[in-house]
Amino acid sequence: MAKMSFLAGMAAGYVLGARAGKERYEQIKTQANQLWSSPKTQKAVGQAKHTAQTQARPWPTR
Repeated sequence: MAKMSFLAGMAAGYVLGARAGKERYEQIKTQANQLWSSPKTQKAVGQAKHTAQTQARPWPTR
C-alpha cells in the first residue's frame, strides 16, 4: 500500500511540475484512472477500509 501511495505522489508531482503540456497530462490521467479502476487496486482499497474500520478506535468524547 505504501508503494502505491508513493507512486501516486510521484505521478501527482510530475503532473503538477511537468512542462510536457496537456497531451502528457492526459496520458498520465488516463493511466491513473486505469490504475485506480483495476481490480487489484480496488481489492487493496477494500482491505484497507476493512482494516481501518475494524482496528480504529473511536474518537474520545469529552
